[in-house]
Amino acid sequence: MIQNVGIHLRRGFASVFSSRQSRKSASRAEDSAMADTEGYRNPTEVQMSQLVLPCHTNQRGELSVGQLLKWIDTTACLSAERHAGCPCVTASMDDIYFEHTISVGQVVNIKAKVNRAFNSSMEVGIQVVSEDLCSEKQWSVCKALATFVAHRELSKVKLKQTTPRTEEEKTEHSVAAERRRLRLVYADTIKDLLANCAIQDDLESRDCNYMVPAEKTRVESVELVLPPHANHQGNTFGGQIMAWMENVATIAASRLCRTHPTLKAIEMFHFRGPSQVGDRLVLKAIVNNTFKNSMEVGVCVEAYRQEAETQRRHINSAFMTFVVLDANDQPQMLPWIRPQPGDGERRYREASARKKIRLDRKYIVSCKQAEMPLSVPWDPSNQVYLSYNNVSSLKMLVAKDNWVLSSEINQVRLYILEDDKYLSFHMEMLVHVDTTQAFLLLSDLRRRPEWDKHYRSVELVHQVDEDDAIYHVISPALGGDAKPQDFVILASRR
Repeated sequence: MIQNVGIHLRRGFASVFSSRQSRKSASRAEDSAMADTEGYRNPTEVQMSQLVLPCHTNQRGELSVGQLLKWIDTTACLSAERHAGCPCVTASMDDIYFEHTISVGQVVNIKAKVNRAFNSSMEVGIQVVSEDLCSEKQWSVCKALATFVAHRELSKVKLKQTTPRTEEEKTEHSVAAERRRLRLVYADTIKDLLANCAIQDDLESRDCNYMVPAEKTRVESVELVLPPHANHQGNTFGGQIMAWMENVATIAASRLCRTHPTLKAIEMFHFRGPSQVGDRLVLKAIVNNTFKNSMEVGVCVEAYRQEAETQRRHINSAFMTFVVLDANDQPQMLPWIRPQPGDGERRYREASARKKIRLDRKYIVSCKQAEMPLSVPWDPSNQVYLSYNNVSSLKMLVAKDNWVLSSEINQVRLYILEDDKYLSFHMEMLVHVDTTQAFLLLSDLRRRPEWDKHYRSVELVHQVDEDDAIYHVISPALGGDAKPQDFVILASRR
């Protein structure tokens, strides 16, 4: 089992963070910054409220996901442009998990703000809540993270940095860099999983009598981009493209189950290039694989300008997970899919790999800090998410404003943070050494016995990459216990 530990350097201070579960549930400390942030509103925050009308709904009288995606993209784009001061385009949209449906007559409240700006791109966080005007009840529908790129006169714009003020903003700003790293390595993660890990291939064991040929689910549709579909630059709205993609994916899923499916999750929209007014967009969808209660539908979008053109531009792709719900809103069993030889079998295996990564990511990269596991089984296929969780957990800890100084002895300060059922410690000591030397001492856990008597020995078990390594640590016996303590740590230099 892997546990986490991290090192943080700032202004000559070498700080070591670790966390362990407290035996008692602690009351939350008062937030010292509350008075400073009362009445504060993020300057990039944009809010949209929409009343759901019959024209926005599907056959079940629920808000169609395609319409919701258009509203999400519009709100996020306005937030990005408020920060950039110039037009912005959607580069990608991270995984979206839909927790609640929205009915006719309810209100959709969407809030978006820029979490962090990089060179020419920025991450925008989006929250979607539905509201029943009669009962005044509210439900969380989904959260989303979108990446936007600022453009001015066909060239990228160097963005000014954001200045986080609240604890939440500091946390999101800090973790945004890790999420960006995840996006950049996502394609390689899939390739490595397919190349190095055994993906369960149960095609031969499935009953052929209950299998549906994948070709029966194939959908192809063309859309002409008109001025209402475009933004003020003449580029097609990202939300409009996502809505068209959701439409063809739903048709493909319906052809498999012969009923009306429910979209539960969308896996990362990635925009490879723009399209403009006058373009023809060809949208293709097919069911890649079915599992016990869910199916994955792959969608790709190609663009061309004139009918005589033979070359088409691949501008977007995404994978959507559908389920079929019974009268009690429980997922039903689905028929198996029979892929075509060649590309069909490749998509089938890749869908299994993506499902594994989705489960790992949902388990490890939890939206709620309290749900993050203290230790998890190590698997090469989930190492990138373990690394993300390791760094983000520690960054979230250090970003909190309610650390309390517990004691100070010989210039060593011990801070504590009691939060729900966790008791966290933060030690800080002023050392009179060069910052680079301090980093070298702290970042290589094998050197820790040189300055920490609580580490008897440290053995490198596995060098994950240049930033992450797994160590086996043996500590001296504590109290009356004669047996030394040992544990395994994933240490992240970042």
